Amino acid sequence: MSSLTSIPFQKLLAASAAAASSSSSSISPLKSLLLKPTSCRALFHPKPNAAATPFGLRFAASFTAATSTMGDVAAADSAMDAVQRRLMFEDECILVDENDHVVGHESKYNCHLMEKIEALNLLHRAFSVFLFNSKYELLLQQRSTTKVTFPLVWTNTCCSHPLYRDSELIEENALGVRNAAQRKLLDELGIPAEDVPVDQFVPLGRMLYKAPSDGKWGEHELDYLLFIVRDVSVHPNPDEVHDVKYVNREELKELLRKADAGEGGLKLSPWFRLVVDNFLFKWWDHVEKGTIKEAVDMKTIHKLT
Repeated sequence: MSSLTSIPFQKLLAASAAAASSSSSSISPLKSLLLKPTSCRALFHPKPNAAATPFGLRFAASFTAATSTMGDVAAADSAMDAVQRRLMFEDECILVDENDHVVGHESKYNCHLMEKIEALNLLHRAFSVFLFNSKYELLLQQRSTTKVTFPLVWTNTCCSHPLYRDSELIEENALGVRNAAQRKLLDELGIPAEDVPVDQFVPLGRMLYKAPSDGKWGEHELDYLLFIVRDVSVHPNPDEVHDVKYVNREELKELLRKADAGEGGLKLSPWFRLVVDNFLFKWWDHVEKGTIKEAVDMKTIHKLT
């Protein structure tokens, strides 16, 4: 049997026994070696549904995670905004298959590199919040200039990712995603949690899409579409949001027209445009009628790639 380290296992045992006999309170070299904490990510991440996940997909996700940290930090764009850089490497997105089964986790950085998306088919869970006020106007945001993907594009109220943490992995009634939405509405728009109670989000559906941003970066997401009707206080975070505005239906249609015509360089995010073109206006009818729960379809995953 080959040893796991360059130190013979028998010598470690001998050293451990000697240390134990010399001091009852000391920790043996063997135990010290086995229990020594490390800041490196494990090669194989613990994950739900691992037994049901194809080994190749689990290995690919785990291998990229294990090899990404130091190399990617060194290779990261020097011009990247410090806040966005931190989020890119600290945030761990939830990797899923096309049926929305969790298969692992990976850094936000790797999940948005088109090279890795294409090579490993990395797909991560996301959400898009559509927040309406009591006048049934939709709150839009313009993404900040420092965003790595799709800077300065206009999009729905809030678009982000649940993270690989217990509170945001809860599957029942999409509670994990709703918890994440409440967190990011505070982070991005300064909307207090009490203004957007978790139980007020209505998950209407899911869509799967892929969209390149600038050649290097892009999105490949299984996106939960969350609707909520609340009057809220908004205090945008300039690291995340450049501008905000409420629009009614006609004002949104005018934005669509300008984006299509290329007027003033106005652009809409690809995921927002997919929702607008496929779902938004019929769901808006339900918002105004107070029948939004009649539109819920969480069984279907709409593949709009």
